[in-house]
Amino acid sequence: MSSKRKTRRLPASRERRPAAGKQATGQWLWGAHAVLAALANPQRLPARLILTPEAAQRHAAELHPLLAERPELRPESLGREAFAKLLPEGAVHQGIALATPALPQPGLEELLHGNAGRASVVIVLDQVTDPHNVGAILRSAAVFGADALITTERHAPQENGVLAKSASGALEHLPYIRVTNLARGLEALKAAEYWCLGFASEAAEALGGFAAPPRTALVLGAEGLGLRRLTREACDLLVRLPVRGAIRDLNVSNAAAVGLYELLGRSSKGET
Repeated sequence: MSSKRKTRRLPASRERRPAAGKQATGQWLWGAHAVLAALANPQRLPARLILTPEAAQRHAAELHPLLAERPELRPESLGREAFAKLLPEGAVHQGIALATPALPQPGLEELLHGNAGRASVVIVLDQVTDPHNVGAILRSAAVFGADALITTERHAPQENGVLAKSASGALEHLPYIRVTNLARGLEALKAAEYWCLGFASEAAEALGGFAAPPRTALVLGAEGLGLRRLTREACDLLVRLPVRGAIRDLNVSNAAAVGLYELLGRSSKGET
């Protein structure tokens, strides 16, 4: 299947502008895939690009056409010590980082309006807090062609550098939608004719054992805790992965990837 996706564009009325009283530089993204994808996204308003001399040489060919579209952005060359001081401790930056405001994100109603009347798969996360896991799920969702990742306003990671690096550029292509009340969000999805399938290891029905509806929401909970009671009750059906080995549970990001493959990877509309 091809992993190519068009860069997400929003109406002009939703273009991002730095809010009064907030730093115009926004937050740091780091890592080659995350930074290069952000520079290629016209919705981004980058304020500062820093590179080590080694990274500047390594990525010169990729950066040249991207920077030609952004003549106001002048890359800065920094030594490793000065570079590391600007980023959180432990950031695996690969010598390249970008300061930029967060992307504008559509609301759930806007997403549902845009997807009306067509086949669609979305991922819903119930208080999954690890940005590495959420970033990996974003990457899988973008690869397999899902339409959005929906999560909670609280107990979910911000669009920070760790998430962006783990998503490996997918944050630029897939809406990352946060809702205040997940149960109400699931009811809105069901009203828009989505079937909400909740992942639970003890479920009787196996995903892949039936023909899933063309509009489906895969709902996954945090590792160890699983889906909360109200989330379970809001789902149309609880399903499990068809596991056979001694270990019954997958990491949530791996479970999401397998679920997406079952729904989209086997589709006759996909490319191989």
